Amino acid sequence: MSLEKITIEQKLPEKRRYHDACGMAHGLELLGERWALFIVRELMLGPRRFGDLRADLPGLSANVLTQRLTEMEQRGILIRRKLPPPASVHVYELTSWGYQAEPVVQEFGRWAVRSPGHDPTQPISGVSILLSFRTMIDRSRIGDLDVSLGFRFGEDMYRGHLDASGFTVAQGDPTGADILFEGDPDALGDYVHGGVPYRELEQAGTLHIHGDLAKAERFRTIFPLPDKFVPPGKDMP
Repeated sequence: MSLEKITIEQKLPEKRRYHDACGMAHGLELLGERWALFIVRELMLGPRRFGDLRADLPGLSANVLTQRLTEMEQRGILIRRKLPPPASVHVYELTSWGYQAEPVVQEFGRWAVRSPGHDPTQPISGVSILLSFRTMIDRSRIGDLDVSLGFRFGEDMYRGHLDASGFTVAQGDPTGADILFEGDPDALGDYVHGGVPYRELEQAGTLHIHGDLAKAERFRTIFPLPDKFVPPGKDMP
C-alpha cells in the first residue's frame, strides 16, 4: 500500500501540491487541474471515446484532453480499454473509485447553481443534463409516477427509469421506453429546468417527445432548480 502511495505521489508535480493533509487538498491535487472534473462528469454514465469527449467539451483542445486523460489514468481515476469486435475502438472509463466522485460533482453543481451569476442558457452536454436530473430530483414530487425513459442526443443514447425510489440512467438502447426524448440537450434543459413549453421546442425542431406526453409533463416538474442565493442586504433584480 505504501509503495502504491509513493508511486501516485511521484506522478503529482510539485506545483500541484498543497502540502496539506486535508482530504479536500489532495482531492484538488487529483482533480483540480482545469477540465479534469468535466472529464469525470462526461464519463459518469459510461465509457466514451476520445472523439466523444472532444465533441461535448468543445473548449478543450486535443492536447490538453490527452494530458488530462493520461494523468487521470496514472492516478487510478479512469482506465483506457479497447471494446471487443465489431467496435474495436478505444474508450475511456471511470474506475470504481472514479465513479465514487459523483456526489462531489452533484453537490458542487447544486451549490453553484444558486449563484446569481449562473447562466442556465449556456450550452450543456447530454451527460450533464441527465446528471442534473439525478442531482436536482425532488422525490416528494414523484408520487405514483413509474415510467421508463429514453434519451437520444444524436448518436448518444441512454435508458432511464423514474419511480418512487428515484431516477436512474445509463448508456443504453432507448427502444421501447414509455417516453423518448430526442433532440438537443440544451432543449431538454429548457423544457425541464427552464419551463419552455414543449410545443415551442417541437416547432423549433430542437426537441421531440415520443410516447406518453402527459407523463412527460409530470416528469418535467420533478427536478426544480434551487432558489438563488441573495447576499444579506441585497435584493434580487
